[in-house]
Amino acid sequence: MTATEPVQPDAFGFAPAFAVDEPAAHTLPFVFNTGHSGAVYPPDFIAASRLDALTLRRSEDAHVDRLFESVVGLGAPLLRANFPRAFLDVNREPYELDPRMFEGRLPPFANTRSMRVAGGLGTVPRVVADGQEIYARRLPVAEATARIESLYKPYHRALRGLVQRTARTHGHCMLVDCHSMPSSSLGRDPDMKADVVLGDRYGTACAPVLIDGFEAAFRARGFRVVRNKPYAGGFITEHYGEPNLDRHALQIELNRGLYMNEASLAMTTGFPALVEALRGVVADVAKDLDDLVPRQMAAE
Repeated sequence: MTATEPVQPDAFGFAPAFAVDEPAAHTLPFVFNTGHSGAVYPPDFIAASRLDALTLRRSEDAHVDRLFESVVGLGAPLLRANFPRAFLDVNREPYELDPRMFEGRLPPFANTRSMRVAGGLGTVPRVVADGQEIYARRLPVAEATARIESLYKPYHRALRGLVQRTARTHGHCMLVDCHSMPSSSLGRDPDMKADVVLGDRYGTACAPVLIDGFEAAFRARGFRVVRNKPYAGGFITEHYGEPNLDRHALQIELNRGLYMNEASLAMTTGFPALVEALRGVVADVAKDLDDLVPRQMAAE
């Protein structure tokens, strides 16, 4: 089903900008989010870019929503963006913006000095993931404001609503923020050649039993797992993970080489096996948490 708060009347032509896939019964204390998997590129956006459509997709977590869609059948909702990350990044602060990109003055509350802005990867990105400039010319400030007001804020209202509903229903909530990573981002060190990187903001975003459970379930299926390096979790993991309120957040990064051709973005023969493995991982963690989470949280 579509999210309850649609974009103001299709301002950018996404129809809809995002959607919530709801289970028949919300039986698991989980919410899954794929905010970087959107693959709808408005013609006006492509026309304003100095890059071709395939290059624009370098920032996209291609197919991640499909990798995790089986969680809906297990009893958890899945929030997925249709707009692309190169257009708007919901894993940033709402106004994390680079003043060099825009004609006009940014609002005084905009964060213009973060490391992410310096790297060109703010809320409205300046570059795609491999560092190529997106736009041929500066954008009006009003363009950034429109994307944030019409897309970013409704998306986060939907995400907060899912987290709050889950916490009310189950007594606690586990938000899983789902991403993919280029195999090249892991460097040349053999010890860092991970299949999965789990990020909990160095132990601050979720209870240890939760990340332990995911790591064990992945390792049991033969995946190489590391924690927090090079990805500890972004804005969503940091700001939605509140373990003291029984709201936990974990970021999962999957190596793209497991399931797709990284040059063409086409799915490979590894895709169906990874879908099945992810379903098994979530089912195993959910089964174990039935006993572990309430007990650990009571002790804490």
